[in-house]
Amino acid sequence: MRNVSLAITLKIAQTLAFSLMYAAIKLAGDVPVGQIVFFRGFFALVPLFIWTFFTVGPIDAIKTRRPAYHVVRSVVGTSSMFTSFAAVQLLPLATVTAFSFIQPIFAVILAALFLSERAGKYRWGAVIVGFGGVLMMIAPHGGLQALLDLHLSRGVAYALLSSFLTAVVVVWIRQMSATERCEAIVFYFMTACATVGAVVTIWDHVPMTFDMIFWLVTCGVIGGMGQIFMTYSYRYAQPSLLASFDYVSMIWAMLLGYFIFGEMPARMILAGAGVVIAVGLFIAWREHRLHVEHPLESVI
Repeated sequence: MRNVSLAITLKIAQTLAFSLMYAAIKLAGDVPVGQIVFFRGFFALVPLFIWTFFTVGPIDAIKTRRPAYHVVRSVVGTSSMFTSFAAVQLLPLATVTAFSFIQPIFAVILAALFLSERAGKYRWGAVIVGFGGVLMMIAPHGGLQALLDLHLSRGVAYALLSSFLTAVVVVWIRQMSATERCEAIVFYFMTACATVGAVVTIWDHVPMTFDMIFWLVTCGVIGGMGQIFMTYSYRYAQPSLLASFDYVSMIWAMLLGYFIFGEMPARMILAGAGVVIAVGLFIAWREHRLHVEHPLESVI
């Protein structure tokens, strides 16, 4: 069922939820990433199961025909979550958000390599321009030489790795979506996050204060809600149509970063983010145009 207005509303709600989730992680203070991942995964299951009572039901929500695919998705997705949360602890919110926008560029490359999706001159041109935007964003952290020497700051390295792993997840989910429910994909991923986080916490944990627990539970619940908003937004409109609304998260990140943490990203970060956003919008526009004009083709 197509409902573009509802899809856009859900997509914007998702960007706000994930931005609030990152803010909650920073407010929790100096907590090992494993503990954060546990709370994120475990308490995200609460809104998921509440939601399934009003939709497909809890039993149908966890049925799967391809368990091995969930294992791969969960391993890569959990790794992405660890690196993403590590970046959040080390970088301003807006900077982390800016680096997350690189994901569509990685997705183009991965889809061409592993899904045999032929990317035409326009898409590859966008990838090259997008890489220029990436160089602008890493300029305050050592620039191209730091990238070549792998001497980037830990925060930037984590952010880049997280964006790459997220792109891998996006490409992999394309393979899963033919047979797997969205609820099942989310359930097994969150369960894996909670399990891995709990295991890592055995070796690396800190005593929890009430404030830490409050903010991490908030992180999990809001993150779970964001996951639901995102999943259902794609049920009512094409991903290519909704892709541009991902960039609203930069507004939330800058507002939350400035008013809560007193953060202000470097101008070069913002300029590079602008280039990457423009590239992402172009890729989304080309993909949407392709689907409209040639719905059976995948080459641009």
